[in-house]
Amino acid sequence: MHDLGGVSPFICAPVDKEPHALTEFDRTVDAIRQVLGQKRIMSVDELRRGIEALPETDYHRLSYYQRWLRAIVAILLEKDAITEAELRRALEQQ
Repeated sequence: MHDLGGVSPFICAPVDKEPHALTEFDRTVDAIRQVLGQKRIMSVDELRRGIEALPETDYHRLSYYQRWLRAIVAILLEKDAITEAELRRALEQQ
């Protein structure tokens, strides 16, 4: 599903090439990914694998950086870098 070039309704759909402003959320997620990479906790290849593992409905529903965040969380849980309890506590504090 990640190779959408020949999948309707994406076939022949124009690509938006206009620059767009990043939101604070986008910049924060990108910064988290950069820190995880610098600390060798998670690689870009792992991020890509995490994004590709998203269910198709989530992949289409989520924004670009929301996909990143979902993948980052899944990989950190998979690697036991964080626990589900820690994640729940952090989310409750929001």
